[in-house]
Amino acid sequence: MAHSAPTDAILQLGLMEDEAIDLDAAALQLAALDHPDVDLEPYVGQLNGFTEALAATGADAETVEERAQALARVMAATFGFSGDRTQYDDPANADIIRVIDRRRGLPVSLTILYAAAARRLGWSVDPLNTPGHVLARVGSETEAVLIDPFNGGRIVAAEDLAALLRGVLGPATAPTIEHVTPMSNRSVLVRLLMNQASRAEAAGDVARALTLYERMTVIAPDHGQGWWERARLLLRAGEISSARSSLSAMLEITRDPALRTHICSALDSLSGRDGINER
Repeated sequence: MAHSAPTDAILQLGLMEDEAIDLDAAALQLAALDHPDVDLEPYVGQLNGFTEALAATGADAETVEERAQALARVMAATFGFSGDRTQYDDPANADIIRVIDRRRGLPVSLTILYAAAARRLGWSVDPLNTPGHVLARVGSETEAVLIDPFNGGRIVAAEDLAALLRGVLGPATAPTIEHVTPMSNRSVLVRLLMNQASRAEAAGDVARALTLYERMTVIAPDHGQGWWERARLLLRAGEISSARSSLSAMLEITRDPALRTHICSALDSLSGRDGINER
């Protein structure tokens, strides 16, 4: 099975401090791996254009509510970004180049565009770790408004959040701090790639899924799940040595005793199989 080599751009992402990552620019670099002939400059110009429009619309926005409303007006009303309800699982919805082209996307990809545009103005906007449907928090932990970029940037009230979580996690679920915790920049990009990888595998394109998990481990080398999924697909492809290498890399970064035991057990099960069915 052939694997695509990462470019210098995403290799650099893996080495950067998290706070130094520009979300939309990083997502654009990831998308460019699948569009090698596309000139990125017009897309960079559009990203800057979103911020310029927000600066004009939100010039007098002082409160978090006013900033949330300005952000929705610019991204949803002015530029037409919204969630893709008709073809939700279309891979284009997690490809920032195609999201910008189509003005349609997943919650995570749209939230990336919202957050990055606002951050360039110095506004505090963070993607939240809401399961199944990424939301954005405008403001700080003590003074915040939640918005839903997938639904036109509408404000999400406490009862809306509770309903969303019940729909994903079950009727007995109540919101916890984990569900409204801001994600790191790297975690947001991992979630974007995870969306692409899971859809590729569901469609039967194992090679594509493996490529995406490889990108995940390049930009987020401390993310254990990426290494585990990469090892799983390598093993499925009969690449035993590479699967062992991925599991060993995961073992290096994992401190949880139960998980370490699980990884060691998986490594032991591969002992003596190197070279068998290798491609």
